[in-house]
Amino acid sequence: MRTLCSSTLIGEFFVIGFAALVAMKDPDLSTATVWLVSGIAMFLCVALCGVLTRPGGVALGWALQIALIASGIFVPTMYFMGAIFAGLWWASVHYGKKIDEAKARFATQPTQDSPSGA
Repeated sequence: MRTLCSSTLIGEFFVIGFAALVAMKDPDLSTATVWLVSGIAMFLCVALCGVLTRPGGVALGWALQIALIASGIFVPTMYFMGAIFAGLWWASVHYGKKIDEAKARFATQPTQDSPSGA
């Protein structure tokens, strides 16, 4: 699960950075505010990669997905991008757990040694 979720978070890192560039064009938003909020979100994406396997890590990822969708208030395209990444996040968590379960089952199976024949 960690690999799939981390890949999604790193993709979000870049999308947030590009969204910040778009948000800077808004005359109502100061450049400092845009980069402060975007920088925090980008930092959270990277930091979450390290805490995914800890309790609450996935829930924090969901909170980030909600915040990403809500950022559509300032950059309307983010409604769409946030929804896409929320779907990717769901898929990463769902299928990542299945992969982890399959790996655990495979690891507990006894190995069969092949005859050496020598």
